[in-house]
Amino acid sequence: MDVTIKTALISVSDKTGVVDFAKMLAQMGVKIISTGGTARTLSEAGVQVMSIDSVTGFPEMMDGRVKTLHPKIHGALLGLRDKKEHTDAMTQHAIEPIDLVCVNLYPFEATVAKPDCTLEEAIENIDIGGPSMIRSAAKNNKFVAVVTNPGQYAQVAEQMRNNNGAVTGALRTDLARAAFGLTAAYDAAISQYLNAKAGVEFPERISVALTHEKTLRYGENPHQSAALYKRPPSPESSVCNGKLLEGGTEISFNNLLDSNAAFELVKEFDEPAAVVVKHLNPCGCAIDEDICVAYRKAYEGDVVSAFGGIIALNRNVDVELARTIMESYSRFGKALGASGFFAEVIIAPKFDDDAVEIIRTLKTWGSRVRLIETGPIDRAKVDSSEYDIRCIVGGLLVQKRDLVGWEPNVLTVPTKTQPTTGQLDDLRMAWIVAKHTKSNTIILAKNRRILGVGAGQMNRVESGLLAMKHAGDEAQGAVMASDAFFPFPDNVDNAAKAGIVAIVQPGGSKKDPDVIAAADGHGIAMVFTGKRHFKH
Repeated sequence: MDVTIKTALISVSDKTGVVDFAKMLAQMGVKIISTGGTARTLSEAGVQVMSIDSVTGFPEMMDGRVKTLHPKIHGALLGLRDKKEHTDAMTQHAIEPIDLVCVNLYPFEATVAKPDCTLEEAIENIDIGGPSMIRSAAKNNKFVAVVTNPGQYAQVAEQMRNNNGAVTGALRTDLARAAFGLTAAYDAAISQYLNAKAGVEFPERISVALTHEKTLRYGENPHQSAALYKRPPSPESSVCNGKLLEGGTEISFNNLLDSNAAFELVKEFDEPAAVVVKHLNPCGCAIDEDICVAYRKAYEGDVVSAFGGIIALNRNVDVELARTIMESYSRFGKALGASGFFAEVIIAPKFDDDAVEIIRTLKTWGSRVRLIETGPIDRAKVDSSEYDIRCIVGGLLVQKRDLVGWEPNVLTVPTKTQPTTGQLDDLRMAWIVAKHTKSNTIILAKNRRILGVGAGQMNRVESGLLAMKHAGDEAQGAVMASDAFFPFPDNVDNAAKAGIVAIVQPGGSKKDPDVIAAADGHGIAMVFTGKRHFKH
């Protein structure tokens, strides 16, 4: 059923496009009711409006807290025009129907995102009248159109122009669906803020407010549909907050997962660092004073796996780094008989314009590489309040993010052999990489470069053997990290055979004395962190 719009109520915080929308309504003979700042904006633009108090008979009061919470407003929105009892009540109380509500809400999320936001300021930015009108109009979408986003103005305007001022039932239903999503997300943001203020880690109910960013080509597999949703804006640099600069083929579900894994690892390092990820696990990682050297070391850690992987950097990409990346991949690609460069994504804080042009010019593998620019990395802005959420059928598992890194002050050395300064530096790097690798994991490192990764195996011995096999002769003099304790000395014995000189692990096993004794027997230094880094 079509509904001709005769009366509209407009009350918006975000005034983007509202003047043009109101002028369109006025040109079509629609009577416009408005409130406060919106009424002033429209009047100054030459749009004739009725003030809300002229409709309700009551002035706006209590600093604007009470203005639309009135039977003449909600009766006008909720009244069923095809039900006699409702129309009789409207006539008896002189309630004129409102056919369209254009409302968006106080900017609560933007307000609480300010570093100096007080609780009082946050509370004052909780909208009451707006959500109430939206819900009333959305509930009665059989007769009322509810517009909650400037992005909807054009669609409503076009339909009214093409339909003699009327809006179809299909559009009203769609607008109502979006409206309830908006109010649900708004309440979720308020709840999250108040829980954080109260120090409630796991409240009685959790609502996650997410906004649809884009529909993806497909999910992990072509038969699965997928989309990207974003949480409210955060100052933390991340893949979600990044800007896609370059890309031929549209970025995929798996690309985003892998890019997130790579970038979260490279963010851990203060010194110039490069990471290469394949299937959520790092296959290369290195640090150095020179970012180009760090990249070469990371790439050369596993050139086979790096082909078609994700590259993450914690420094800006300039011309020299762009050439280094492109030429290393192209050289290996040609050796395989491929046509040259092939990496799925390069992600970094910033790309110089000349560097982008070089990558655009030199990429040859189907023009597939995407560039994601995240902005500066600032560890102080990491959002410790954000949940790590995992889905299981019928529910969600919720935990706090694992933000523990290398903690020098809590390390203990239970072995007779002490690690050298250089070994400690390599142990730190290996330990951080182990944190970002699927369990069970063993990481080998030397000279601030990852040599071997054993990831996701059902037993830790197999993980160790895989890492040592990959490192080969380079394992001589390397260090080892294990994401969890050694239940038996077997990994230590295998490490000794490979030439490992130092090991970092959480400790805490019943067999710790046997493990320590094995390390002492082989002259291996061992460091206990007291914390583990399982990653399932």
